[in-house]
Amino acid sequence: MNTLTLSRVAENQWHAIENDLVVGRGHASRRLDGRTFLSIDTWSDAVFDRLAAAMLADQPAPRYTVVDETDRDLTANWERAGFTRERRESEFVVPTELAPVDPPSGVVITTAAEAPLRELDRAIRAEVEATVGWQTMPAEVLPWQGGTRPLDPSKYTVAVRDGRYVGLVRVATRTRRPRIGLVAVLTAERRHGIARALLTHTLSGLHQAGFEAATAEVDETNTAALALFEGLGAQRTGGSLELISRPGRV
Repeated sequence: MNTLTLSRVAENQWHAIENDLVVGRGHASRRLDGRTFLSIDTWSDAVFDRLAAAMLADQPAPRYTVVDETDRDLTANWERAGFTRERRESEFVVPTELAPVDPPSGVVITTAAEAPLRELDRAIRAEVEATVGWQTMPAEVLPWQGGTRPLDPSKYTVAVRDGRYVGLVRVATRTRRPRIGLVAVLTAERRHGIARALLTHTLSGLHQAGFEAATAEVDETNTAALALFEGLGAQRTGGSLELISRPGRV
């Protein structure tokens, strides 16, 4: 008779062991925004259920996970464990061979400096939290670092009006393709073409640096962002589901 046992091999890692073999692995990671994401790797539904139960009993709610939108079996496993669908994110490949679009009159697109960049980030975060909530931002976007970690202005391109930052684009380049992590414009400055100017300026610069395309993820409820990227010729390549286990659910 085979006996399945669970072993906690690290503070945030679990192994399921059967006949001295590891037949499943679980991992809990706490992201910089304070949210805890769970992942489980196993071929067995029964092993998945045991690992999920142990991890949910250990990690405080809410707990999150992300799955490929096409992985129905994994999605069903998490839903069986009490998770519900929180959001869907589309993944895009964006061409970089684009002519920069001029910003509106009085707005300049330029590189960022840390102090005004932090001020803009605080203002944008406050607007997002007061409306749709920061949880609607891409799952991989780094949260506001509160001054505890250095902010790298070299990853940002900003829009400036009358000496004040009014919009930004954040790009990570330490990947096979550059990744557009965030595009944001202050509410009072929207619908004037600032986001499009920021993106085309940034993508054109990436093209000059030798990159043919960049990637981006967009929440499917963000119709304005979807229209922006699709208008630049972005092609949807897939998507992911973010699921949540709320307080009171085990």
